[in-house]
Amino acid sequence: MTKPDRVRDRGTETEREAKKKRNLSPSPSGEELQSGPPVCEPDDRAALQHARTEMEMRGVGDDQEESVTETTGEGELSFTPKSPISRPYIPDERNDPTAYPETLAAFKQAKVKYQAKLDHRYNLFNFRKGNLASSCVIQHPHLLPIRESAKKGVLHAAKSIIRLSSSVDGKPLANCCGLWIKWDEKSKTGIVLTTAHLIRSKHPTENHWEGRDEYNIEADVIVHLLDGKTAKCQYLYHQEHYDLALFKVIRVDEPVQSPSFNVSVHCGQDVFRLGRDDCMNLRITHGMVEHWNPSSKERHHYMYFFQQKNDHISHQRNDDYLSHKNKDDYLCVDDGGSVIGLDGKVVGLVNKHRKKSFVPSCILVKCLDLWGKFGCIPRLHLGMRFTSIELLDPIHVEQLWRMYKIENGLIVQEVSKESHAEKLGICLGDVIERFNGECISTTVELENMLLGRCWDHLDQGNPLNVDIDVSVQVFHIEERLRRTINLTVNVSDSGEIVISRTYAIIATEGTSASVHSCQNVADDPCLRRRPLTWEELGELYTK
Repeated sequence: MTKPDRVRDRGTETEREAKKKRNLSPSPSGEELQSGPPVCEPDDRAALQHARTEMEMRGVGDDQEESVTETTGEGELSFTPKSPISRPYIPDERNDPTAYPETLAAFKQAKVKYQAKLDHRYNLFNFRKGNLASSCVIQHPHLLPIRESAKKGVLHAAKSIIRLSSSVDGKPLANCCGLWIKWDEKSKTGIVLTTAHLIRSKHPTENHWEGRDEYNIEADVIVHLLDGKTAKCQYLYHQEHYDLALFKVIRVDEPVQSPSFNVSVHCGQDVFRLGRDDCMNLRITHGMVEHWNPSSKERHHYMYFFQQKNDHISHQRNDDYLSHKNKDDYLCVDDGGSVIGLDGKVVGLVNKHRKKSFVPSCILVKCLDLWGKFGCIPRLHLGMRFTSIELLDPIHVEQLWRMYKIENGLIVQEVSKESHAEKLGICLGDVIERFNGECISTTVELENMLLGRCWDHLDQGNPLNVDIDVSVQVFHIEERLRRTINLTVNVSDSGEIVISRTYAIIATEGTSASVHSCQNVADDPCLRRRPLTWEELGELYTK
């Protein structure tokens, strides 16, 4: 903009009034004239500048609202330009508080008005420093090589992430994030996928294999939309084993965007974990996919989010409105949010337990396909927990190869009491090498196979909660014996429970302790074997 243009845009109070009269007075033809840019002759520039200075000194310069109306066309709304924001100042010749106290008073008053207008404009976009934290995408220099692709991917994926809150009888229950997975433009309804933590009412233990969590499907659930509005959710379904929940949202005014899924996710992949805080601001955390064995208390289907030291959240101290939150609270704002690749496609759903775990997209997609076609997400209950040989330290893998000539499969970590696997003599330390004829490398692969078998079962018109047989190849480590067995398992959409075999020791006064035990079938003398402890199994490996 040239200097004459700048002067012409500011205008004087006299010019503004004249311009209003021109716009409101009828034209010779009886029609209103459309206003154009104000005209200012070169000779008037000095006078305009002097008038503006005098107005600023009086505290009036940016306090006047423009009422000039521009007509944009017949039938269209008119536009009233706002007055420009001008910063007040005191000229040098009047910058003496003692000699010109009235100037100082007027300046202070004008400065207050100026600051109010400035804050109003800044607050429209949260531009004030401290209102929004810097994200790792901008803050961390080591992300510079992927910054552009990361920004595009994050902004694309963010459109599908919303926030949900639940309550029971008016008392808050949980806050989680969620993803739009379906949208019907005609009915203005959508379906949200989130973690079942949103309606989990009791969580007495971290061991999910005990099956003691409780869920309240009658909880009131509210979705917090991107435009600041809220809407009620209708419960559709939840799956306790995979900790997933689905809700229907009715009558959303604005269209929503569903995410794209990438079923391929691999260890070491650059990813971002996305979520929203209680102010609906986007939270972005950079990391990489880690694939390790789940702990003994976690389900089999998880992969993990690895965060390097230089990726740890360091900008919380800049969040004035989050000063009451500690670091753990800050990191939990993305439970139920998405894990995305650099292309913005979802590779997992955050589902936090004891570690930074997420459900990989290969499991999510199969679960959603099952629910979409059959209205449920079933799973085969094998009655065992496993550890993957592939994910052990290479030193241990090589040792297993030298000792037993096996380098792949799942090591049995626990067998459920009274299960068919226990009755068939499968014990701690045995290795499951194949499932229905297919080799198994990780527990995530096993979960994919279990879901695939459930699809076939339901697709043939068979019901839930029935027993079926599957083929399992087992390597019995103590006998060094490999055999294929038919294992009877249950098809269920509830969470699998693995019950440890225990026994009670009862001692009475004057007598030695006696043992009351439920005999393990694997202890049958005919089998000439018993379950190995992990210590004994370790001794086997090191002999």
